[in-house]
Amino acid sequence: MLFDTHVHLNAHQYKEDVNEVIKRAKNEGISTMVVVGFDEETIKGALSLAEEHEFIYAAVGWHPVDAIDFNETHLTWLEELSNHPKVVALGEMGLDYHWDKSPREVQKEVFRQQIRLARKVQLPIIIHNREASQDIVTILQEEKAEEVGGIMHCFGGSLDIAKQCMAMNFYISFGGPVTFKNAKKPKEVAKEIPLDRLLIETDCPYLAPHPYRGKRNEPAYVKLVAEQIAELRGMTVEEIANITTENGKKLFGIY
Repeated sequence: MLFDTHVHLNAHQYKEDVNEVIKRAKNEGISTMVVVGFDEETIKGALSLAEEHEFIYAAVGWHPVDAIDFNETHLTWLEELSNHPKVVALGEMGLDYHWDKSPREVQKEVFRQQIRLARKVQLPIIIHNREASQDIVTILQEEKAEEVGGIMHCFGGSLDIAKQCMAMNFYISFGGPVTFKNAKKPKEVAKEIPLDRLLIETDCPYLAPHPYRGKRNEPAYVKLVAEQIAELRGMTVEEIANITTENGKKLFGIY
């Protein structure tokens, strides 16, 4: 049984065939998924899918790229949604220094507001990090994020950054890039992470693993991530599947 901890089945790329994609995932042994919403439209989509399917859960948050659009009404809405029985985390949230839509100071403030909310409602958080590792670690430390912990989603940072995050009660999650032939750093980190801090994901429809790189990703492919990590660590796929599924259920409180 596999747990894909980060999917975007609420994305427009699945508009025509989301039910077939979900069926393929089940056929490949994916027992649990978390659909992540990051703005008004995708949050509504995540909730809809979670309400429709027993084995799908939702995370709700605000993406740093769109931080400029975030306001008090959205924060209040996220707090209300945190009581929804299928909402298991807040996010994705964080910092993205690749795109220029939202100024960095605005991103940081919106990130801090969401961490404070997570501590208030006692839900774990899902972190989006693009070219902002040290600032993210600093904010997580300053805002006492260790009280709720969460996931460093689609991790691509150094082992040192991973260790700083794990010290704050965070899990390290690997997606498709760990299967890329030239992905030296993710492979190195995936070999070293303690097993009780390891998670897997697809981040679909993005970052499809080898040999589907460049194509639309889907949850069924999370098995390829598990296979790569099993190979790196000299373990069986079943062992990695069981460990990461248990870790995911423990983090999100899914029993």
